[in-house]
This record gives sequence, structure tokens and C-alpha cells, in this order.
Amino acid sequence: MASVTERVAARVKQLRAKRGISQETLAEETGLNRLTITRLEAAAHPPNVETLEKIARALQVTVAALVK
Repeated sequence: MASVTERVAARVKQLRAKRGISQETLAEETGLNRLTITRLEAAAHPPNVETLEKIARALQVTVAALVK
């Protein structure tokens, strides 16, 4: 069973690809560093709530949609 961090990583990558945007674009839209997006999508570290909120807003989904 995948960890929450792994599920969030896969979901962010999936939603970003669905929107057809790069990690760089997502970083710009969220105000986060591109390396943060890269690490998040690689499940290298668990995101904090503030990061999840920024990403959810940029991807036009709820935070709950990122962790399902």
C-alpha cells in the first residue's frame, strides 16, 4: 500500500500532466521552487499543508483531491 506521500506525489504529477503544464509552470503558479515540485512528485519528502493548499489552488482542485 502506498504511503500518503506517494499518493500525493502521484496525484500531483497526474493532475499537472492532465493540465498540460510543466513543473516549472506549476512552480511559478504556486510561488514554490521548481525543485520543491520535483521532490514532491518524487515522494522525496512529505508536503506540508501550506504547500498542498498552493498546489491545489494552482491545479484547481481541493486539497482532499490531492490526497485521495
